[in-house]
Amino acid sequence: MSDKPKRSGFLQTIREFIYGFTAFEFEQHAVEMRSSMETLFMAITFGDMLGLPIIPPYYSLRMLPYVVPSVATWKRRVLREREMFEDHDFDLHGI
Repeated sequence: MSDKPKRSGFLQTIREFIYGFTAFEFEQHAVEMRSSMETLFMAITFGDMLGLPIIPPYYSLRMLPYVVPSVATWKRRVLREREMFEDHDFDLHGI
């Protein structure tokens, strides 16, 4: 009976290794793309909070109830101090 937990642990380790070897970079890239698209959307619609008046406030006020939960995290993400190497252009992508 003690052989079964070892075998399932080994299979789990193999699954995680194959996932990390094949799909982890794609998942990270998808998360980065979603984050950048969300930041762009929020900047276009609610940029007047940061001093970027792009769209008239009427339309952003109509969308405000749907976006209220993510406004605080968006402002924190946009206004935080960044390092030079944080940019997506410096990723290795398979090297």
